[in-house]
Amino acid sequence: MAEKTFFEPKKSLNIKGKLVDLSTPKIMGILNITPDSFYSNSRTNSIDQALTKAEQFINEGATFIDIGGYSSRPGAKDISEDEELGRLVPVIEKLVETFPEILISVDTFRARVAEESISAGAHIINDISAGDLDEKMFETVARLNVPYIMMHMQGTPQNMQTHPYYKNVLLEVIDYLAKKVADLKALHVHDVIIDPGFGFGKTIEHNYELLNHLEDFKIFKLQVLVGFSRKGMIHKVLETSAAEALNGTTVLNTIALQKGASILRVHDVKEAVECVKLVERLAG
Repeated sequence: MAEKTFFEPKKSLNIKGKLVDLSTPKIMGILNITPDSFYSNSRTNSIDQALTKAEQFINEGATFIDIGGYSSRPGAKDISEDEELGRLVPVIEKLVETFPEILISVDTFRARVAEESISAGAHIINDISAGDLDEKMFETVARLNVPYIMMHMQGTPQNMQTHPYYKNVLLEVIDYLAKKVADLKALHVHDVIIDPGFGFGKTIEHNYELLNHLEDFKIFKLQVLVGFSRKGMIHKVLETSAAEALNGTTVLNTIALQKGASILRVHDVKEAVECVKLVERLAG
């Protein structure tokens, strides 16, 4: 693999002219506007519930709120663009009105949903498919000139956990992301964050192989986001449940921070903020 990388090292994101410093890792709180996300306590069923949860995240120290209207859990129901937008846009507009300093990422793989969410006040696009599920996504990101989180996923949310297979999961994920970064560079997209995609088209063994080598993603000289929060790679190993997986989540978040992760995407903001503080104190 070539030593040269596509982007110069970046420690900040440019969000509508505001620089967000990532030299200290930041927390992204998960706000699901869905009835079927895998962790039931993350679901919100009304704008008021979403506002309450967002206020809690802000008070606990979240830098970003990640809003999703399409459940990406394994085997999730497919919904239309219009239904996804109907869930997202009213919440985004109300969040921006209520908390004008809030930084919102929209969790979607659809270019139209991404564009209308940005128009409603969101700031970042978080795409679980890295453009694979909508060929218009990359050109949309380039035109909107917003930060882009791209994740590796094998398959789709409906089939991704049906016998995922790799000859070498680390090399295949890195190679996949390298091609995507090159495509984005050609479109002059400058603020890119990479997500290895824990739990998306990967067995438990694949997930831990990626975590064990997370520092290898530094080859991109881009910021890395990780999302382990309460996932099966934790509670299946511990033989518990998502509801009982907070301690395991904190353990893996700690390891990821020590291996260079810049953003933790979590259901439990307070505990993740504490994790960052302690790891930073240890480092120095």
